[in-house]
Amino acid sequence: MAKIQRNADWAHLRLTDRIEPGVRVLLVGINPGVRSAETGHHFAGPSNRFWKLLYDSRLVPEPITYLDDARLPEWGLGITNLVARPSPGIDDLRPQEYLDGWQTLEEKIDSFRPAIVAFVGVTLYRALWRVLGHAKAPAIRLGRQHATIHGARIFVLPNPSGRNANFTYAEMLAAFRALRRASVRRVSAPQRRKYH
Repeated sequence: MAKIQRNADWAHLRLTDRIEPGVRVLLVGINPGVRSAETGHHFAGPSNRFWKLLYDSRLVPEPITYLDDARLPEWGLGITNLVARPSPGIDDLRPQEYLDGWQTLEEKIDSFRPAIVAFVGVTLYRALWRVLGHAKAPAIRLGRQHATIHGARIFVLPNPSGRNANFTYAEMLAAFRALRRASVRRVSAPQRRKYH
């Protein structure tokens, strides 16, 4: 019974999107973890390397932590989640939540018009392909993808969770650095709007 009560303490909590007009890169997580829900900040897990990767890749000019997530728009970055409901893991998410989340995310992309949408996690990007009715996702590699959403280029980053053993820190950093290079180039590139 105590576990059910503990879940009730954070299950209703939602994070605030950190997106403002002029966003260059919109970072999209799959959904908040329990620690993020409890603190009210994105990527707040103690073993999560997201904030270190942002600084080490020079996407942000100074070391920051999850407590600074509201500052991301200062550097042209925005952050949101596909599914707003927090959970201990993605296995708790239902297919309908992905579909509903996709509709909401697409509206945010259409409204804010970022140059790049970066999905934080290969699993997230693969799950989107499934719930959108594709039989099988194409081979997914880190970095730029061939699809666009409302003119925004798509990037896939590794999940920076400490539980992700699929990528070394060096591989994660290389992907975040590639995102930085693409975002800098995109600022001076003409805006092309392609709808897929």
